[in-house]
Amino acid sequence: MRQNSQPKRKAALLGVGLDNKDGHKRITQAEKFAVVGGSEETHDRMTETLIKTCEDLKRKGRELEDAAPKEVADLLHKNTPR
Repeated sequence: MRQNSQPKRKAALLGVGLDNKDGHKRITQAEKFAVVGGSEETHDRMTETLIKTCEDLKRKGRELEDAAPKEVADLLHKNTPR
């Protein structure tokens, strides 16, 4: 057993959509993110943004836990469909 070791930090992203008017309950879960609610369009956009952001971090050889908040925010902004 290792002494003085700290448990590995964990991180995840959460997308919450508030524009649902059709009554559907939308939930998408992945290893590093979850998307809850929203209209079909909003839910799909948030899911696409988070998938691309996680893929970008992976390409850089980084985990979400190790990325600076500014880096994650910049990637989220870059990957948000216009």
